[in-house]
Amino acid sequence: MHTYDNPVISGFHPDPSVCRVGDDYYLVCSSFEYFPGLPLFHSKDLVHWERIGNVLDRPEQLPLPLPGAKASGGLYAPTIRHHDGRYWIINTNVDGGGNFVVTAERPEGPWSDPVWIDLTGIDPDLAWEEDGTCWCAFSGPEGGINVARIDPDKGEVLEGPFATWSGSGLKYPEAPHLYRIGDWWYLLIAEGGTERGHSVSIARGRSPRGPWEGAPTNPLLSHSGTGRSIQNTGHADLVEATDGSWWMVLLGVRPRGFTPDVHVLGRETFLTPVEWDEDGWPVVAPVPESHTAPGGVWHPVPTLPARDDFDKSALAPHWISPFTRPEGSWSLTERPGWLTLRATGTTLDRPGYTFVGRRQQHHDCRVTAAIDPGTGRGGLSVRMDEAHHYELEVGDGQAGVVARIGPLRQTVAGRPVPSGPLIVTIAIRTSDLVPASPELTDGGPTGPDTVAFWLGDPDAPDAQPLVELDGRYLSTEVACGFTGRVVGMYAIEGAVAFDWFEYTPASAPSV
Repeated sequence: MHTYDNPVISGFHPDPSVCRVGDDYYLVCSSFEYFPGLPLFHSKDLVHWERIGNVLDRPEQLPLPLPGAKASGGLYAPTIRHHDGRYWIINTNVDGGGNFVVTAERPEGPWSDPVWIDLTGIDPDLAWEEDGTCWCAFSGPEGGINVARIDPDKGEVLEGPFATWSGSGLKYPEAPHLYRIGDWWYLLIAEGGTERGHSVSIARGRSPRGPWEGAPTNPLLSHSGTGRSIQNTGHADLVEATDGSWWMVLLGVRPRGFTPDVHVLGRETFLTPVEWDEDGWPVVAPVPESHTAPGGVWHPVPTLPARDDFDKSALAPHWISPFTRPEGSWSLTERPGWLTLRATGTTLDRPGYTFVGRRQQHHDCRVTAAIDPGTGRGGLSVRMDEAHHYELEVGDGQAGVVARIGPLRQTVAGRPVPSGPLIVTIAIRTSDLVPASPELTDGGPTGPDTVAFWLGDPDAPDAQPLVELDGRYLSTEVACGFTGRVVGMYAIEGAVAFDWFEYTPASAPSV
């Protein structure tokens, strides 16, 4: 018997949607302003997920492409389904175009160009009746759940939309999913907002049109007001496993620090079991930190490589960039074995800069890279958005740490460095935190973590510490929005080359 730990996909991977095809499971998440869009995962056991690509990996698949977006804009809440021999994903681009459908013969792609649907709202879902009738449920512009009959191949609305069941009365009913299970249609939604009041509720009826009967125990799931380490639980999808058991994937966060607690990794993907009571209603226990895994064969998969030496012909799918990634802004061939970034903007404070990064997925971790700034300027950055980021910047014979927190921007440390390649490190830890002001907790720490900047490898005797900053200013509760931290490489002047990049999880200290 095996157990699994939550989250099953860590870091900024919110709004999970899952489908099973035979013995295989496929899961897609929101990506908001980042390109490529919609990370896609495969699993054999619902626990071990391997990144197999991105659904929207061509600029022509996105109108405007995402340079027209804003932080926490872009691509919201996809749904993935398999029907009639094809894979289907329906999604919303809130910054241009609205709702659209893409399809593929194989989950690895290629995925089609979007077919746009004239429905105003977010969080769309697809469900088919046995005769092929297709229904789209979505969160409408007036704040309730709507349903429309559509032709997903042509993008035509055939009937509706019309209002349907919108939950138990909590705010922001959204994230609907329709299912035919036995003799009933079930409508699963999120409500309560995506913060601490987030919850999952359900109703059922004999038809996708309703009428709907809400479950007597709604909400099915909420951690609101509890002391559980996992909070903000909601935006769920149901799947039946190969052994006949039922499971729910959903988003949640792991807040840390002094009250009111903050989360820095974004909303992550969690897994929890589902039972069915004698009256045909699902029963969902609180999301466990660990649990007995689904039955069947255990299929561990490789984790993301710790180090990228940039010796492949293309960037790995976990590398993402804010808004867009123009062809001329990066190269793996200009200097073989190096990633060369060319500046497209002069600051990380406004969209339009060159940045290639990956999600921070562990509370304790270290990012180290070998950088040759040449005559350019760039370095490593920890990003939430254009108004909340820290960076270790190298150029003109100087290395410095820059902090942008809301309207404030300051270079907080700097020193001369020799020309040519050098090693730079950002180390993030949850112990030995930067202390707060004496007015809070008697001068004790309040933040969730410390972000430390080094020249060199911190384990090497010649490493030079630069500065340590409080991590709470790079949290969702401070920056606002729907995303989590992304750590990566950037250039804001000329061309900057990176020989390698290493992301290493660190064991959190025992308490």
